[in-house]
Amino acid sequence: MDVETLLKDLVLSGYGRASVAPAPVNRMMAAFASDFRDGVDINLGVGYVNERTIPVDRLKEALEAVIADPKRYRQAFNYGGPAGSANLIASIRRFLIDRGMDEAALAGKRLIIGPCGATSVLDSLAAVLPRGIVITSDPMYYIYCEALERRGFEVLAVPEDSEGINPEGLERKLAGLGGRLEELSFFYVVTVNNPSCTIVSNPRRRRLAGIAADVSRRLGRRVPIFFDQAYELLLHDPSVEPFESLLEEDELDIVYEIGTLSKVLAPALRIGYVAGPDGDFMNAMVQKTADAGFSAPLFAQEMASWLLDHHINQQLSEVNAGYRDKALAVREGIEKFLGPHLSECRGGSAGFYFYLTFAKAGTHEESPLFRRLTRTTGDPAVDGPAGRMKPRVLYIPGEHCVHPRGDMVEEGRRQMRLSYGFEEAPRILEALGRMRNALEA
Repeated sequence: MDVETLLKDLVLSGYGRASVAPAPVNRMMAAFASDFRDGVDINLGVGYVNERTIPVDRLKEALEAVIADPKRYRQAFNYGGPAGSANLIASIRRFLIDRGMDEAALAGKRLIIGPCGATSVLDSLAAVLPRGIVITSDPMYYIYCEALERRGFEVLAVPEDSEGINPEGLERKLAGLGGRLEELSFFYVVTVNNPSCTIVSNPRRRRLAGIAADVSRRLGRRVPIFFDQAYELLLHDPSVEPFESLLEEDELDIVYEIGTLSKVLAPALRIGYVAGPDGDFMNAMVQKTADAGFSAPLFAQEMASWLLDHHINQQLSEVNAGYRDKALAVREGIEKFLGPHLSECRGGSAGFYFYLTFAKAGTHEESPLFRRLTRTTGDPAVDGPAGRMKPRVLYIPGEHCVHPRGDMVEEGRRQMRLSYGFEEAPRILEALGRMRNALEA
């Protein structure tokens, strides 16, 4: 027997072993994307921004401006500093102040740029904070929460109500930990929740920050609370109260706010940042950026700085006007095609998701609805003949959005997340019509 056949496989870390098999949504999206047919199949699962919102001409102008001014944008195609471009940090500070943040309060906080978008900021904080229990919402941001559990954290998901994480439910969960409260690592709150698009109201944010402060006092150490604001810039419903920062109200130095420019400029710029109290945590985050690759691409940071300084207000206005029109059209379509089958519909005010709860129909991968829409029933009359599959519709089943050991497992089997970001409104309405047909079949 060859020596090679006696060798064992590579030894993986716990994280590596947990990463061998793809996560459910990763698996489902990869399988669909492998044979996706543009103009035939409709993908309401992918969380991409709409291509028409990406300001290609302004991006070209920004790149040319950076190249033309090497004195201001020094060595833009070289390595940058791990804390981020000074130009970009200053631009983001001005932008936040223009949007209502208290200038003096922000001046007392540090702002750093992640190595590769807001997701890299989340990954970094999971690397520098101790493994333990993470408090978040249910439904949860499944991509990050699954990554946390692969890293050895324990996610404790608290069901949300119409304003975000339910405080009474959170208090019960904390009390139920007993002595394990000592294992609490951090609180993680997505302010426009992905997947549900529930908007965490300003009073609810204060309540949650207050609970984190109370826990910190009880434990005798600071337990941070991170507000992930990825979709806040996409608030397109004029009836919703503007978002308020809690940085200026943070007496214990435990509040951090994570932002991104991906949703309003271009995801490929990979600009994510975190603002909050300076200290050991921020120093460790900067070192993590250095370890990951020195810095985010400097030319992209400088382009983002130029765009913030010259075009951001017009860009925000155009992007949100487009998403508002789509949200209204899709909500009308949901009522028309799916209304009688639903017990709840959330979303449509910020971001680009709707989260639907059906009264009776299952939405999980084994459900007739899912199989009919993805043409995986095995019946040629439904799926189409071999080689000529009928048009398909993809969504994110709620079973993948709720915590598998949480309180919403059964409810999640009747829920789905629909994205109205990527596809155009007529195609989304077409998909909703197919859903109705599948439900009534």
